[in-house]
Amino acid sequence: MVDDADPGRFRGLEMLASALAGREMAVAPGDPGERSWTDGKTVFIDLSAGTRGTLKAVAVHASLIAAGSLAPDLVEAMTRHPRLAKRYLAVEGHRALMANDALLPGVLGALADRSVGCRSESAATSLSIAQGKDQLAEPPEVFGVIKPKKVLVASIRAAQHVDHETPGHAPRRQNAAQELEELDDGEVDDTDDPDLFSSPVGGGGFIGKWLKKMLSSARKTGSGGGPPGADSQTHRINSAKRGVNAVSSLASASSEEGPDIDAVGFTYPEWDAQRKRYRPAWCTVREVEPTVKASAAQAIDSAIGVRRPLARLGMGLHRRHRQSQGDDIDIDAAIEARVEVRAGSVPDEAVYLDSLRRRRDLSVLLLLDVSGSTAEPGSLGRTVHQQQREAVANLAVALHDLGDRVALYAYFSHGRKDITMVPVKRFDDHLDARVSKRLNSLEPGAYSRLGAAIRHGSAVLEARGGTSRRLLVVVSDGLAYDHGYERAYGAADSRRALTEARRRGTGCVCLTVGASTDAASLRAVFGSAAHAMVGRPEQLAGVIGPLFRSALRAAEVRRRTASGELKQISVPDRVYAPQRGGTEEGKR
Repeated sequence: MVDDADPGRFRGLEMLASALAGREMAVAPGDPGERSWTDGKTVFIDLSAGTRGTLKAVAVHASLIAAGSLAPDLVEAMTRHPRLAKRYLAVEGHRALMANDALLPGVLGALADRSVGCRSESAATSLSIAQGKDQLAEPPEVFGVIKPKKVLVASIRAAQHVDHETPGHAPRRQNAAQELEELDDGEVDDTDDPDLFSSPVGGGGFIGKWLKKMLSSARKTGSGGGPPGADSQTHRINSAKRGVNAVSSLASASSEEGPDIDAVGFTYPEWDAQRKRYRPAWCTVREVEPTVKASAAQAIDSAIGVRRPLARLGMGLHRRHRQSQGDDIDIDAAIEARVEVRAGSVPDEAVYLDSLRRRRDLSVLLLLDVSGSTAEPGSLGRTVHQQQREAVANLAVALHDLGDRVALYAYFSHGRKDITMVPVKRFDDHLDARVSKRLNSLEPGAYSRLGAAIRHGSAVLEARGGTSRRLLVVVSDGLAYDHGYERAYGAADSRRALTEARRRGTGCVCLTVGASTDAASLRAVFGSAAHAMVGRPEQLAGVIGPLFRSALRAAEVRRRTASGELKQISVPDRVYAPQRGGTEEGKR
């Protein structure tokens, strides 16, 4: 059947699945006569269902993934309980589709039965309903089936792959997925009675305890718990969701008030969402010249596909007066024409302004995340770092060829006093083989204090861009982690930094390429800034045009309406130039 499938059709279905699921998804044909299902990474469809049927099946399963309906602690309770899985799908399928309603194409908008979906407010609630005694209708055939064992096997294998790639960690049992696959399929419980050996969502049964053990951190640590923002000791934890470089603080409360470390660079504030205030002069950013490996490749792709959707961005307006047609009235010419009429003369009909876009008026700073989390495997058998590096190379070449001013900086961090910015290309540098070798010499490592990197990048852009239109493009997997810079704290600071830049008239675009970060996590970090996640670098051409235009339009509006409203608390108001020692710029 695979040979008979149309590759173009599958590419379209994969794009739809990835967009709805919020991460890279594959679509493959299932066994003949088998209902559609997914293991969390691939949607298996029945090709005999027709175009409309396959679209619906992909939409349902991708929405289940996006809504967290197939989390291991949920599907665990359904293992060897097919009737429970069917009842769960009958409720959760509708709820997941309703949650994804904004992204569903119009032809798929009627898939969800709102009277059923509104009964549940979460996947856990849907499972509780399914385990109850209420009468539930059969799930529609297009919903397919849930195969709990397949989902758990895929989850465990993904966790094992992370362990294999993570140095310094004891590997989990390599045959864990195989043990789960070998569970006896013949013994099933098809009753409506609640499972007495496991809770609906807590994973209290045998499989839950086993999964918890298998998915827990391999290295146990003490029960510290430092305050957000503290520059303190950390350890790395393994997680199937967050990847190999997730960070958890082990700080004690006293570490925050310890003596500052002398550093050379620029200081910036950091937003403390819990206290609802800034920490002035909290982060130190240093620019470090890039190193070049002798083996680094010199070639950069021509990026023709990316250049086309960017061709009309950032074009400055050239106005021609006294034209016979145009998009605005030339006031002076109109008044003179009116005077001629009153004087009894024949007026000149050339009373219009014609606006032509003739010159480029755009500066772009590309900010590339090279923290350790980007070393994780991504789509197409390449790491996230390799794909994001290719994406910024294509963007840099395309924008440069169109005549825009382009800079490219990479960033990583080791605590609030050591945020490193690597200028791969400054605005006045030529885009040549040296830039290519610098870019290809970058290697992922350390952590990601994203807020400080955004503040420094926007400061450089504002001081050195040299154009009225400015665009900051953050290319990151969306994991904002560092010493004491965790989850909600890091996400809030990153959103705040993007808001600061946008209020000062800088357009902000955030791109995630090849990573499996879920859509909710990206929204938490990037907020309302224009952002998109694509599975492969070559898919950039389909999204960057609308994203860039939206960001530039929003920046133009803010420049006109909000000028002077934002206190300059994060960007130096003098000409950008490296200075030795911590400055007080962040306090302004």
